[in-house]
This record gives sequence, C-alpha cells and structure tokens, in this order.
Amino acid sequence: MTTATATFTYSHTVGFLAYRGRGFIHPIALALGDDGVMYVLNRGGPESVGRLEHKRVCICTVDEGYIGEWGTGGTDDGQFWWASDIARAADGRIFVTDEALQRVNIFDNEGNFIRHWGEVGEGPGQFNRPAAIAVAPDGTLLISDGLNHRIQRYTADGEYLGGWGEFGAQAGQFNTPWGITCDADGNVFVADWRNDRVQAFTSGGRFVGQWGTSGDWKGQLNRPASVEVDGEGYVYVADWGNERVQVFAPDGEVAAILLGNATTSSWAEDYLAANPDEQRARAEANLAPAVNPWRDHHREASAGIEGRFWGPTSVRVDGAGRIYVVDSCRHRVQIYRKVVG
Repeated sequence: MTTATATFTYSHTVGFLAYRGRGFIHPIALALGDDGVMYVLNRGGPESVGRLEHKRVCICTVDEGYIGEWGTGGTDDGQFWWASDIARAADGRIFVTDEALQRVNIFDNEGNFIRHWGEVGEGPGQFNRPAAIAVAPDGTLLISDGLNHRIQRYTADGEYLGGWGEFGAQAGQFNTPWGITCDADGNVFVADWRNDRVQAFTSGGRFVGQWGTSGDWKGQLNRPASVEVDGEGYVYVADWGNERVQVFAPDGEVAAILLGNATTSSWAEDYLAANPDEQRARAEANLAPAVNPWRDHHREASAGIEGRFWGPTSVRVDGAGRIYVVDSCRHRVQIYRKVVG
C-alpha cells in the first residue's frame, strides 16, 4: 500500500468539561474495549481535597453513549494521584499506571480494584515515574519507566520479565520515554519524549529504527507523548509540543498531519440547551480567530482556536479504522477515520 491510498478525515467529538458524570476533566489517555467502548482516564486538576474526586475513569462509547465511571483520587488501594496511562487486556482487566504513587493498579472490567504492584527505585522491576503501559500480543505488559529511561516488561500479575534502555540520545537510548505500543507482531514503538523521536524495537528490545527530529515542520517532533500502530503499518504520533498528530506511512513518510477539527459534542449541546446564557455567550464569541500563519503548529494558535488540538496526550486506533485523539486541555476526544482507496 502506498501513502496515496489512505486519507484521514474528521468524524466527530466525544466529551466536554465536566467534573463528574458525563464528561471529562483533563483526560490523559484512553483504552478501547469491545463494541466501541472507551475507558477515558481523567487526570483531573490540582491535588486538593475538593478536586480528588475528579480523578476517575469515565466509560462511554464512540457514538457518545454514557455508561458510567469509577475511581477517585487518593493514595489508598485503587486510588489515583498522577495517573498516567490506561490499558485493557484481552481478559477485560484494566491496568492504570500512576507516576506519583510508583505503581500499577489492576481493576476488573467493571472497575473493581483487584490489586496493585510496584515500588520506587532504580533496580530491575522498580519504577521512577512509570508512564505509559501497553499490552503485547502475548499478554505481557510493557511499561515506559520514565526517569529510569528504560522499558520494562512484566506478566499481567506484575512479575518482572526484563527490560532494556539507558539514558542518552544514541540509538536505543532514551531521555524520559513516554508513550509505548506494540504492533501485531510484538514489535515495540516508543515515544522518546525529550529526544523528540519515536524508536522501534523487536519484541526482545533490539533497536530496528527511529524517526523524528526536534522541530515543528513536517516529520519533526516536539515532545511526542503517545504512539500507536495500525494493522497496515501506519504509525500515529501525538506530537504534544506541536499541538498535532502526525501520521507516518509504513515507508516512514508523513501521510497526514492532523491539527484538530472539533465540533460540539452532543453532551455539550445538551448542556448548552439547559444553560441559555452560556449558549448565547458562545454564539457571540469568536471561536476561530485569525492567527499568524507562521504559528499554526504552536500553542498560540491552538489555545485560541477551539476546534484545534490543545494538549494532545494520547492517540489510539481500532480495527474499524477509527483514530481516537485525547485532547487533554479541551477535555474531549476527537475521532477521525482512516479511509483506504
């Protein structure tokens, strides 16, 4: 397949700002379940007593159905402090990394706490700011151990199986790795945050390639936060520092750059219909002001244009060709579609 055979189009938006219930508050990641179900991890705001309940997992569907929520902030079993990523195993168990509590929480499919594991340190199996988590095709877990600058592998029950990586900028080294994913063959892709690149490895950790350099032009990356691979080898990168998602074709060329095209979600429309003063103020506001074209990929433009991404922290794809972008600072998920042919 060549890059010309695939196009990427905006579909719709799920979510809006809500501290509890049907909505999100600084979502940072999501995991995909069956039949279009999304488990959206809300990092919430400052860690104050009145805001801890905002830290939760919201369960909804890609077609904007609301199912429920579970979880809260805190340091007890099953609670979150700086929740960083979420993943779902084939058996329905859900794993949430917490970079402040230096652990992985395990829940069942309905959000009931099972157990947690992890401890702070530099030794094998220990953590220093565990960031992203991915379930490999063989069911093992891969975790980017951010400030230990390495990747570690575990069983689903937390038994350490090995790892690789060290601090540096050479091939195979890391500087605060964040996003991580696997393809169907078990190859591992890592968003190497402070090295502004994505690296690819075999399932055993052998370096096989990289792409991206620092900058804001096509193909360059600025603090990539998340990486995903679809079944045809397209690689999706949440280019956080550039406020965009870049899509790389299997040959490494840039197939698309997504800047955000959000429309009002049905949840937001319901809220505005019940709050006519806010609806009126919104109708009178300029939600897409003119910007300096030289700043189109920067925060100045994204912060001022409501439809744009503002803090894209995670990207996921499903088998139906849908692309899910967690738009953290605007408390929503933007959905795109990949169309082939």
